[in-house]
Amino acid sequence: MNRGWIIFILIIAIGAVAGTGYFLYSKGQEAPIVYQTEQPEYRDIIKKTVATGAVNPRKEVEIKPQVSGLVEKLYTEAGKKVKKGDLIAKVAIIPDMVSLNNAENRLNRAKINLKNAKREFDRNKSLLDEGVIPDATYQQFALDYQNAQEEVKAAQDNLDLIRKGSTSRSGNANNTMVRSTIEGMVLDVPVEEGRSVIEANTFNDGTTLATVANMGEMIFEGKVDESEVGKLKTGMDLLLTIGAIDEETFDATLEHISPKGVEENGAIQFEIRASVNLKENQFIRAGYSANADIVLERKDSTLAISEKLLQFDDGQPFVEIETGPQQFERKEVETGLSDGIYIEILSGIDSDTKIKDPNSGENN
Repeated sequence: MNRGWIIFILIIAIGAVAGTGYFLYSKGQEAPIVYQTEQPEYRDIIKKTVATGAVNPRKEVEIKPQVSGLVEKLYTEAGKKVKKGDLIAKVAIIPDMVSLNNAENRLNRAKINLKNAKREFDRNKSLLDEGVIPDATYQQFALDYQNAQEEVKAAQDNLDLIRKGSTSRSGNANNTMVRSTIEGMVLDVPVEEGRSVIEANTFNDGTTLATVANMGEMIFEGKVDESEVGKLKTGMDLLLTIGAIDEETFDATLEHISPKGVEENGAIQFEIRASVNLKENQFIRAGYSANADIVLERKDSTLAISEKLLQFDDGQPFVEIETGPQQFERKEVETGLSDGIYIEILSGIDSDTKIKDPNSGENN
């Protein structure tokens, strides 16, 4: 092998060794860490808790019949608006045979007594006119005749009530005609024509013919956990989110907190009620499920930073502010209200400060 080849091989070997050394040196050096920065901003911070429940009418009334019988005619349907006194249904009375028989017998006896009282009245009236009996004796027979007349009327009314649910002397009052007791919207008509219904009495609630509610006054009814109820007080603002209505929230005001909790699934829940502030011509269906964000505290347009920028040293909050390119120094801050994502900054930095994100470090 000549000398030229030897020199060439030596050069290649030296280059390979140098290249390998440089590569290993480069791999052994750590790349510089570059941190991202963020600036404080003015924003609204709302501290809240969430209650689940439903939106229902404040005034919801079940319309029940005053007599038992069959639904002869329905005059309304769900979704229809009614006024107080509007007809809901007509009930055909199916009289109890024992009561009907007793009422007929009473009327027959009253007519017999009336006939006898009239005969005695007429006879004694003639005797009075002839001067045979004194006026005091005649007055007793006149009184008996009047009582007999009233008994016939009472017996006839009793029979009419059993047969028809009303009397000829009651005028427009008719127990068989069921009317709405409030103005509102019919939510439900759970009966059909021909169905048997019973009146409300001391033994049962009676059959519901229709449910009517005032849909212009709605309330939110929900429950909160015992760990949160102590933070609530009447008059607080609520933000309602209704699952069936997208991209719209409703304002409400807390008006009632139950003084007694109820155990559900191993946790104590307290019922709350809030009045919903509806806008003009705004309609919410009864029974919509809803979540209520209860505003415990809020700050509007306050200086705030993301909580991920905040660090702590023995409980003292601080941030690292940028003093030069990728150069930072510690700065203690005073914090205020937090919503779990953003936290209010009371002092220590301003809106122009660039703050290091300690979780954003990347090797270049």
